[in-house]
Amino acid sequence: MRRYCFSLLALLPATVLANSDDLNRVLRQTPALSGFEVCYGGGCAGVAKAAFDAAGWSSIQQLFQPPSADAAQERARISQAIGMMEQMVGRQTGTSEDRAGTFVDVRYKNQLDCNDEAANTKTYLKLLQQAGYLQYHEIIDTKTRGFFLNGWPHTTAAIQEKQGGQRYAVDAWFYDNGQPAVVVPLEQWKGGWKPEDSPAR
Repeated sequence: MRRYCFSLLALLPATVLANSDDLNRVLRQTPALSGFEVCYGGGCAGVAKAAFDAAGWSSIQQLFQPPSADAAQERARISQAIGMMEQMVGRQTGTSEDRAGTFVDVRYKNQLDCNDEAANTKTYLKLLQQAGYLQYHEIIDTKTRGFFLNGWPHTTAAIQEKQGGQRYAVDAWFYDNGQPAVVVPLEQWKGGWKPEDSPAR
């Protein structure tokens, strides 16, 4: 049986002090480049503040120039941008050692589970939206799969095409800190999809 990140806070391992109030607050926040909160530690057991300075944000701006030609190009850029933003935040918050997955790598300092990744990715998407870089997509609620029917519960951030309504998972949990997020059709993701080269367990 494949192992996936717990997405039900009550079912997190006893060593993880999940905080649903903080998780919900981070999910609902209106971030600014000058300051926002990120989750870490599993179920938002820890919260840290981060920001993007002019130099850091310039690299994100360059990624979206010229404007995306279509939705597919925009998704590819979103994937790269999430990885870049995660890397910059990791250096500020001590989460740069975060490894793919949840279960076998909790020994790493400030490890993120899928709840942390989903909340943080949603924050990064909001910043991209505020900057006008989501021309073809809108942010939708985080999504969960599993519930022990086809693996452990697992949660992701998600977006939806403005034209046509196709929904996509934007999942940064499958790879180490700073790697591009995977952006795949949500129905494919909900079926238990995992990248073949992902070390996540």
